[in-house]
This record gives sequence, structure tokens and C-alpha cells, in this order.
Amino acid sequence: MSELFSHKISLTKQYIYSIALVLTASAICYGLSAYLGYKVVAFILLLCVSLVAVSFDILPVLIAAILSALIWDFFFIPPRFTLHVDTADDGILLLMYFIIALVNAVLTYKIRKVQKEARKKIERENIVRLYNTFLNSLSHELRTPIATIIGATDNLLASNARLTELNRHDLVAEISEASFRLNQQVENLLNISRLESGILQPKYDWTDISEVVYDAVKRVEENKISQKITININPGLPLFKLDKGMLEQVIYNLLNNAVQYTPPGSRIDIVANDYGNLLQLTIEDNGKGFPVEEKDKVFDKFYRLKHSKAGGTGLGLSIVKGFTEAMNGSIGLDNVPAGGAKFTVRIPAATSHLKALKHD
Repeated sequence: MSELFSHKISLTKQYIYSIALVLTASAICYGLSAYLGYKVVAFILLLCVSLVAVSFDILPVLIAAILSALIWDFFFIPPRFTLHVDTADDGILLLMYFIIALVNAVLTYKIRKVQKEARKKIERENIVRLYNTFLNSLSHELRTPIATIIGATDNLLASNARLTELNRHDLVAEISEASFRLNQQVENLLNISRLESGILQPKYDWTDISEVVYDAVKRVEENKISQKITININPGLPLFKLDKGMLEQVIYNLLNNAVQYTPPGSRIDIVANDYGNLLQLTIEDNGKGFPVEEKDKVFDKFYRLKHSKAGGTGLGLSIVKGFTEAMNGSIGLDNVPAGGAKFTVRIPAATSHLKALKHD
């Protein structure tokens, strides 16, 4: 927390805040000097130096330590208003105060530095682990359709006389399905790279939500799914000024995720409503839902549920979150009490009930 705080404040402001804290504490102590002994003041000033040490960089802390020692000597140690110290005890106290303040500053800085390096090491290890998981999943996801395409193509090129028209049709269908899977993985990789680089910007246009939903459902159903998808869209839904491509990809990825993680014959419901200038889409299924301890991680890049079936790169839902937030929206996930999961997408956007605007 202190590292984050210090990085938000410029070095110049750190100097100003450090000096201001020591001066303010000194002024308060000076006003209460009739009630506070000068030794108590030393503890208060040390506390101020400690607060600065856990929040700021080393140089502002050293300045605060030196300044507090000089102020304590000049304004509080008898005789006051001079740097001279009468007794050996007070001289030793002043020296010890100065040493303790400096040691406190240096040690606190070193501890923070060690903690920062430890966090970086953990982050690097997590990144390596995530990328290894991702590469293992990706290699499987790419190898399977490529092997299918190569095998089917070899059989077709062999011009085997024993191949019937049905055999040829089946081989072409295999190539088509494998190509679709391959294209889907490449799309995910391109989308996540665009999101990471920040170059992906929404292209707003008047969008018919019904059209987008039905197009996404059609793409999913082309994969010959066994789940039943029902669509419930408010008939009076206006046009929304959104990025049609992003929205369709959000819906498609959510549907595809529901298909992958629900048993055959499950129900998937899509509901679209508007609340003023807010589009709300919900995609709900009656599957098993998500483990409570993993709900907060499902939108993380490369994350896959612990007991999920093999396959998948863990990019689908992170792309959903990225696209939704790119359009200034939000997405939430809840488990349905009766069983299943419900994703809720909310996107603020301008609306129009003039359908003709869609073609302008």
C-alpha cells in the first residue's frame, strides 16, 4: 500500500508533505510544551518520521529525520532556542534520537524494497505459470484442428477411388469444422492482444440488439450444439449506439462458454431489456454454476476452472470483460439458486426508436 501511495505522489510533493508533517507536529507540541516534557516530544517526532518512512522514498524520510532532530534540539531541549546542550544526558539523548531516526528511515526503506522485490518475483512466477498453462492449452487447441485438416486433406488429395461422395462430404465437413475452431482461437488471440495493447477502440453506430443477438446465436448453433437457446427480447427495445462487432463477440463468447460448461439438453436463456439509456443483457443457464471460490477469477486472462474438461485457452471470458469495459459497461456473474449461472451485461449508450437511423 505504501509503495502504491509513494508512486502516486511526485518526489517534490513527498518533500513538501514530509517537512509539513514534521513542522505541524512540532508546532502542536510547542503549543503544548507547558504540559509535555521534551522527552515526550521526541517520541511524537519519531512517530512522525516513522509515518513518513512507511509512505515515502528514502530522501524525503532522511530530510524529515534530520529536520525533526534539529527542531527538537532548538525548540525543546534546555536551554531552548539554541543548538547548545547543557548536560551530557541530553547530549546523549539527542545523539541517540538522531541515530534512531536515521536507522528507522533506512531500515524501513530497505524492508519496503525487499517486499517490493518479493512481490515482483511472485508476479513473475505467476506470469510464467499462467503463460505455461496458456501455451499448453493453446498447443492442444491448435494441434487438434490442424491435424484434422491435414488428415482430411491428405485423404482427399490421394484421390482414392474407394472414397464415396458421402466420404468426401464428411471429410470436407471435418475440414470446415476444424478450420472454424482454428479461426476461433486465432480471433481470441488477436482480440486479447488488441485489448492488452490498448489499440482496440469501439466503433459506435446505431445497433439493432435483436439482430446482434440472433446473429450470435446462429454462430453458436452452427456448431451443432445439444443445448436449447431461448431468446426473450423486449419488443420495444430501441436502437443503441454501440460497437456491433464487440457486442456480438461478447454475446457469442458468453453463449459458447455456457455451451461448454453445461450438460447436453441444458437450457440457455438470453434476455435483453433497456432501462433508459442502459442496455441490460442476461445470459442464464441451468447447469451446475460456478464454484463459489472461483467466481471472482473467471474473468482473469488464461484462467480455467480447476475441474473443467480439457481444452480451451481461458481467454473467452476475459475478452468479454475487456470488450464490455471498452464500451464503458460492466459484467457480473451470479449463481442461480435453483442451479446454473447468470451473466449480466450492462452497457450505457445513447438510444433511438427511429429504426431508419440504423441505415444512416
